[in-house]
Amino acid sequence: MNFEKGSTNAVRNIVKSWITDNLMEIADLIECGLPEYDDRLKVWRITIKPIHKVATLGEIQVDQEITKVVDFTNTSLVIDRLQKISNNVKSAKTTRKNVFIPAPIPNKVILGDSIAVLEDFPPDTAQLIVTSPPYYNAKTEYSEYVDYQEYLDFLRKVFIRCHQVLSEGRFIVINVSPVLIKRTSRNTSSKRIPIPFDIHRILDNIGFDFIDDIIWEKPEGAGWNLGRGRRFKADRQPLQYKPVTVTEYVLVYRKRTDKLIDWNIRHHYDQKLVEDSKITGDYDVTNIWKIHPSTNKHHPAVFPDELVRRIIRYYSFKGDMVLDPFGGSGTVGRVAYEMGRRFLLIDKEPSYYELMKKTISELVSSDVRVDYLIENHLEEE
Repeated sequence: MNFEKGSTNAVRNIVKSWITDNLMEIADLIECGLPEYDDRLKVWRITIKPIHKVATLGEIQVDQEITKVVDFTNTSLVIDRLQKISNNVKSAKTTRKNVFIPAPIPNKVILGDSIAVLEDFPPDTAQLIVTSPPYYNAKTEYSEYVDYQEYLDFLRKVFIRCHQVLSEGRFIVINVSPVLIKRTSRNTSSKRIPIPFDIHRILDNIGFDFIDDIIWEKPEGAGWNLGRGRRFKADRQPLQYKPVTVTEYVLVYRKRTDKLIDWNIRHHYDQKLVEDSKITGDYDVTNIWKIHPSTNKHHPAVFPDELVRRIIRYYSFKGDMVLDPFGGSGTVGRVAYEMGRRFLLIDKEPSYYELMKKTISELVSSDVRVDYLIENHLEEE
């Protein structure tokens, strides 16, 4: 794409102005790299780095028209990275606790937008996040985004909130897969969108370290309803080959920290809970998990119990708070409770909120506290 002369300077000026407004305390300690245009995302990308040092602190993205910033690395992460490089940062680094103590929050089921709801929760609210983001335009009820970039912007905002409430060094596990957008006519082709790879970029910028990619393998034939592979099966022509998709990703990330995972074990506030959470018996040796999918007439994409059970078993202790910002049918909360964990479920769809309430109320005993809230306000009896 051809741009007018001076475009790169215009991008720099927008970024410098944004830095002045959003990174005021370190604005005189950082500088911009060379703007580069990304043809796939249709944005300008520019790195930010310490003055006179070879290091990258983060990235800022400007829209194609060069009018505004549309994405950026979490500002707290930029400051933290600079603190580790330079002793000239004006704000002092917070002293970390020697013993981890989680926020004393009871079980909650909330109707509301996760971006707004989680803003009211303190750090250390959650010790594990397990979720599956809504599909991008794969179902009618999810076709609310103007374009793919708007969808990614929405996910970025949710994951920023998740980063803020997740305890240091703890895990976020996301079930996601490429989405097939069916062709609209015989003269157009279908399109497969690689959502997992764009989510990786978002999480890395926010401040999560990639740990593992687990492959959830479904029984053979589970993807035939999408129609993939039928043309090739009939014609057997080269170039037409498309395999039937029977896998999804389970992506495992850890909130970025300079502490080893062992620190989260040794500095846990209750070593008896650590001991009681030890994994006994058989376990998954490889990253291929063979699990049958689940169905629910009230929700188009439910978590299989077994998938959630393995995630909670491997990435949390008893007593931990497990958060699902896209609560859906409430599977994460139900399985978390069955495994001796607390739960925080959020969904903005009223029908899913009612489904979560029904799922949880039928399981939890009357002596266990569960708050049912509408946008962080208790429901009236």
